[in-house]
Formats: sequence, structure tokens, C-alpha cells
Amino acid sequence: MKYSGIGGQAVLEGVMMKNKEKYAVAVRKPDGEITVDTKEYYGLIKNKTLRNIPILRGVLSFVESLALGISTLTYSASFFEEDEEDTKAKKKELSKEAAAKKEKAEMGITVAFSFVLAIGIFMILPYYLSLIFQKFITSHVVLALIEGVIRMMIFLAYIASISLMKDIQRVFMYHGAEHKCINCIEHGMELKVENVRKSSRLHKRCGTSFLLFVMIIMGFNQGIDVKSRILKVVLRLLLIPVIAGVSYEFIRLAGKSDNPVVNFLSKPGLWLQRLTTREPDDSMIEVGIASVEAVFDWKKYLSEM
Repeated sequence: MKYSGIGGQAVLEGVMMKNKEKYAVAVRKPDGEITVDTKEYYGLIKNKTLRNIPILRGVLSFVESLALGISTLTYSASFFEEDEEDTKAKKKELSKEAAAKKEKAEMGITVAFSFVLAIGIFMILPYYLSLIFQKFITSHVVLALIEGVIRMMIFLAYIASISLMKDIQRVFMYHGAEHKCINCIEHGMELKVENVRKSSRLHKRCGTSFLLFVMIIMGFNQGIDVKSRILKVVLRLLLIPVIAGVSYEFIRLAGKSDNPVVNFLSKPGLWLQRLTTREPDDSMIEVGIASVEAVFDWKKYLSEM
């Protein structure tokens, strides 16, 4: 298997693929047509030296992926709005500059809200729930383990519950199409529907695996022992960038390595992907292929393998 460097995510009725600074969003519109929007995204920091610093590049990648992910989801959703014509008419009334400023402001608010909500649900809530057991348990190690178990249960319950929603199930099918397209070319096969169909829907560089490693590594900061509960929470919050950076480095390594140890450590993430991906149909695979071809020369890639 050869590392391709491309990655992406599922959107509403479509797939986003990114290769270096170039990304494309392919969406199957209500009339059945596939539309592909290709743009460039240079991230928060353009300096390549800074962007290649270990850990820091993981922090940047996490924040940028969140922002780009929400942006592309919003774009894909625009094709399925009930009052689409009215929406387009309103947008025409705004100048391009004003519309761009409004979009950036809305994006910033959405990203900030999503981040705060995630911190509250997956970090602060498990900590305060674990305090209930302080009445019966004095060991800091046991309490830390209980907190970790609570966090993992909340995370898995969240994944399992959203996977029951019909709209999310379709997104997970497109998620599967995204993985299968990448696996197809990374395993040396031509990017055709029949080849993609028989490729795996699981991939070691998946964001699901990244989130799982964040949850696992987060357990190591539970040993912070200060008397003030507020200070303890603050210190844990300050360590989030480091946790994200370390998790990114492992996922990055996993995507490039077939080392038995790395493969073994990647298994929990692959198991979890069985919940966050579904087998796509051929029409979804076609969307995934369109997205890949807009940003990646897979024929040249295969000829150099």
C-alpha cells in the first residue's frame, strides 16, 4: 500500500476530498446530477516550516478540518433547502463582500459553539459525574479509570444514537464511499466503480479513529491532582491541543505504515468505523470518484507505484 496523501469527509449526499491545498465537494443534487465545486484552502498558517512542526501540525489540522468540514457541509446542505429559490434570491441582494463576511462570521460562531459543546459533553461532564464516586472511593487511580469509562460510554452512546437517524445513515454511506475510493487507489487499483465496490470501507487515517485516540489519550491527563476542581478543569483544557497533536501524529503514522504494532493499535479505531461507515451504493461511489478526480491524478499515482 502506498500513501496517497488525500483525505476527506462525507457531506450531505456527497463527498469532500482534499489533496494538499486543493479540495473538492461532489454532491448528488435532487435531480440526480453530480455537481463538483473545487477550491483551494491554505489553512490558518501558510508558513510551511511551522505547518510541519510535529504536534503543532496536528493542532492546526484539527482546527482547520473542523472549519472546512462545517463549511463543506453547509455548502452541500444548500442543495436541499426547502426554499432554495428564496434563499438564492436573498443571496443575490447581498454584495459578494458582505456575503463572504457573513459566511465567515457564521462559520466562526458555529465552529466555536461546536468546540465548546464537545468540550462540555466529552470532557467536563465525565469529570463531574465521576465526582459522585468520591463518596465511596478515595483512590485517584480508580477515580481516573471511572472517569475514562464514563467518557468512553458517552462517546460510544453518542455515535450509536446518531447512527440510528436515517439522514445520518446516508452520510455514513457516503463516508464509506470516501474510504473505499481512497483504499482503491492506495491498493493499486484503477478508480472504477467495480474496483471501489470491492475495497474496504475502513481506513486507518479516518477522523473517527482520530477522535477515539483523543478520548483514550485524554485519560492520561486525569492524573492532574490539584485541590481546586476549577483549576483542574482549566489545566485539562490547556492540554487539549497537545492531546489533539499527539493523536494526529499517530493517525498520520498509521496511514503510512504497515508495522504490526501500528496495525494492532489501529484496530479499535477500525472497529469503531463499523458504526460510522456503511456500504454505499454505486451512485454514491460515483460521487466519491468525481470528488477524487477533481483534486488527485490517480492515473499518475498508480503509474509511479
